[in-house]
Amino acid sequence: MDRRALSAAFPVTIPVLMGYLAIGMAFGIMLEAAGYNFIWAFFMSLTIYAGSGQYLGVSLLASCATLGTVALMTLIINFRHLVYGLSMLEKFRGMGWRKLYMIFSLTDETYALLSSVQAPVGVNPRNFYFAIALLDQSYWILGSVIGGLAGAVLPIDTTGIDFAMTALFVVIAVGQWESYGSHLPALLGVGATLLSLILVGQENLLLPALGIIIVVLLALRPRLEATADAQAPKDPRPEEEKEDSLC
Repeated sequence: MDRRALSAAFPVTIPVLMGYLAIGMAFGIMLEAAGYNFIWAFFMSLTIYAGSGQYLGVSLLASCATLGTVALMTLIINFRHLVYGLSMLEKFRGMGWRKLYMIFSLTDETYALLSSVQAPVGVNPRNFYFAIALLDQSYWILGSVIGGLAGAVLPIDTTGIDFAMTALFVVIAVGQWESYGSHLPALLGVGATLLSLILVGQENLLLPALGIIIVVLLALRPRLEATADAQAPKDPRPEEEKEDSLC
């Protein structure tokens, strides 16, 4: 691990650290309440690592759901991750074996960070992105294990505890709203979701909303890229040094 990249990534991930400790603990507590101890929480967070999918997994385990139900519900809940991965292919280019981990670890919060931050001068961008993803998952694993242990020794009422993930995502979304000059993507997301809610209802809104968002963003891509390039801070390094940092 590149220590310089790790040191640069840590301050950027502090909001995720605070949020993932809280919502990871909530997941661990819920899993313990369902009859699965902290060891299950550790391995689920290590191998599945899908916050909302893991919250759903607690209910599916508790209800002894069939494999078909688990597969379908997981696809519906985490379908958005396919879109995340596609939008990051260019940024992950040249990362070698790490690309597979970057795609696997692309949670909502990690995606929000990777799509908005830039590597500091003198830090290899690919090492920087990898450090962000690795730190974020370590926070989630730590929080879920702590929650599992706490749930085993403390009498905790889990009613409403799953709202912690929604709260974290709202905080990150507000930060992105304030840092971006163009609010069009955010407004598009809200509008597409509301339209899908009206047309198909709460239970089926996810896939239509994502479809609308993808189509409109592809149509507006030239405009959005031009806006992003105009607002991006200039890198003071010589072109030769920039190219070397990407190798």
